[in-house]
Amino acid sequence: MDDSRKHFSGPPLDKKYSNDEKLNGILNNVVNEVTSYADHLREQIKKLTDIGRSLSGVYDLNALLESIVDQARQFTQADAGTLYIVEDNKLRFKIVQNDSLNIRLGGQTGDAIEFDPVEMKESNVSAFVALHGIPVNIPDVYDTNLFDFTGPKNFDAQYGYRSKSMLVVPMRNHDNDVIGVLQLLNSRSPGSQQVRAFSPDFESLTESLASQAAVAITNVKLIGDMERLFESFVQVMATAIDEKSPVTGGHIRRVANLTVLMAEEIHNVTEGPFKNIRYTQEQLYEIKVAGWMHDIGKVTTPVEIIEKSKKLQTIFDRIHHVDLRLEYAVHCALTEKLQIMLNLKNEGASEEKIKQAEDEGNAKANELREIREFIQFCNEPREYLDDERLDRLKTVRQMSFKGLDGEIHSLLTDDEYENLSIRKGSITESERQVMKNHAKITIDMLRQIPFTKKLRNLPHFAGAHHECVNGKGYPLGLSGDDIPFEGKMMAVTDIAEALTAIDRPYKKPMPLSNVYRILKTMADHDELDKTLVDFFINYKVYEKYKSKFETNESTPEPVSRVSDPQT
Repeated sequence: MDDSRKHFSGPPLDKKYSNDEKLNGILNNVVNEVTSYADHLREQIKKLTDIGRSLSGVYDLNALLESIVDQARQFTQADAGTLYIVEDNKLRFKIVQNDSLNIRLGGQTGDAIEFDPVEMKESNVSAFVALHGIPVNIPDVYDTNLFDFTGPKNFDAQYGYRSKSMLVVPMRNHDNDVIGVLQLLNSRSPGSQQVRAFSPDFESLTESLASQAAVAITNVKLIGDMERLFESFVQVMATAIDEKSPVTGGHIRRVANLTVLMAEEIHNVTEGPFKNIRYTQEQLYEIKVAGWMHDIGKVTTPVEIIEKSKKLQTIFDRIHHVDLRLEYAVHCALTEKLQIMLNLKNEGASEEKIKQAEDEGNAKANELREIREFIQFCNEPREYLDDERLDRLKTVRQMSFKGLDGEIHSLLTDDEYENLSIRKGSITESERQVMKNHAKITIDMLRQIPFTKKLRNLPHFAGAHHECVNGKGYPLGLSGDDIPFEGKMMAVTDIAEALTAIDRPYKKPMPLSNVYRILKTMADHDELDKTLVDFFINYKVYEKYKSKFETNESTPEPVSRVSDPQT
C-alpha cells in the first residue's frame, strides 16, 4: 500500500457546521413564509366562506347588492367600489361607494343613483369584463392604454381624487352567464393609506366572491320572481272570478284590503284583549293573500246563483214567462166572459143576467191582474214576505185557468212557487247549499297548492271565514279556538263588506248603523267573535277602510229592511 496516497476527509468541522446553520436558516425562513402565506390564504378563504354565508341570508335585493360591495371592499381593502347589473344589454349602476369622498349611492342606505348606464363598448373596462367574462387587474389606470379611462380621470379632476389600482371581475351565475360586474378601486395597505396594486390572491378570491354574489343575486331574483308568479296566479284567479261575476271580484278585493287593515289596527293597539298580538310584514302579507283567495272556490259556483238578482232568475228572469202566462189567463178569462155573454144572449137571457156574467168575467180578469202585480212584488228580493203573503202565494199556487185549447193550466209551477216563497234574499235553500259549497272547494283547492313556509297557514285562514264560534258554520263546523284567529277576523270583514257593498244585484247597500246592529246580533248568537266585532266597531275599522281605499265610491244608499248577504 502506498502510504503517500491522500484521503478526502471533508471540510473543516467548524465550516461544516456553519453551512448547516445557513441551510437551516434558509429552510426556516421558507417554512415561515409558506406557513404565513398558508395562514393568510386560510384566513382569506375563511373570510370568503363567511361572506358567502352572510350573502345567502339576505333576501332584499337592494340590501344584498350593498352588502356585496361592502364585503368585497373590506375583503380587498379597497377604498371604492361600484357594482353594475346587466340590464337591456347595458351596465346599470346599482351601487357606488367611495370612503375617501364619503360617497354611498344605491342600495338600502345610499342616495339614488342618477348616472346613465354604461354602453357595452370594449373600450370601457367594465363593459369589456362583462362581454368577455374575464377579470382585469390594473396597477395604475393612469399608466395603461388598454382602456379608455377618460371618465375616471375627469372624476378625479372634479373631486380631487386619484384613481390608481383597479380590479374588475365578472359576476357569473349558476348558468355561467355574466349578470353583472364588480369594480374595486385603490387597494390600501393594512395600517396605512398607501395605495397598492390588487394582489393576484385578491383577483382569484374576489372573482370567487363575485360568483357567490351572482348566485345570491340570482336566488333573490328567483325568489322575487316566484313571489310575483304566485301573486300573478292569485290575481289571475281573482280576475277569472271577476270576469265570471264582477260582483264577487269586487268583494274579493275589498275583503282582502279590509282584513289587512283590521290586522294592522289590531297590531297597533296597546291595550285591551289584543294588546299582545303583533304581526310581521310577512304575516300581514299572508293575511292579504288569504283574503284574495278566500272565495277562490266560487269559480265552480254557477253564475246564475252568484248574480241572482230576482227570485225567479236563472240565466234570465222567468218573471217574463209568468207575466205572459197571467196575461194569457186574463185574455182567456175575457174570452170566456164574451163567450158566456154570447151564449146567454142567444138563449134569450135577460139583460140583468148577461150583465151579471159580464161583471163576473171582469172580476175574474181583474183578480188575475192583481195576482200578476202580487207575483211581481214577491219576485223582488228586497221585500220581506210575511206569513200572510206566503199564505196568499200558496193559494195562488193552487189556482188554475182553462186555456183557449181547452187544457187546464196552473198559474204557477212548483219551481216558481218555491222561488217566490223565499222570505228574504233571492236564493232557495238548495241554491244556498250550492253557494255554501264554495268554502269547501276553496279549502280543497288551496290544499293542493304547495305553499311556502311563509304562507303555510293560508288555507286555514281563507277556509275558515264561514265558520261560526258556536260550531254551526261551514264547511268544517269548527268552533271556538279551533277556528284560526285570522279566520274569525275575516268572517267579520266578509259580512261587513257584503252588507255595505254597493254592487250587489240582489240588494241595496246598508248604512253602517244597520251593519253594526247585524254584526252585534250575530256576535250575541255566537256566530261571530264578540271581541272582534267590538273592535271592528269601536276602532272604526270600516270608516278607516273607506277613507283609505274607497274614497271614490258613492255613498251607500240606506235601506229599511235586512237583506240576505250572499257572501
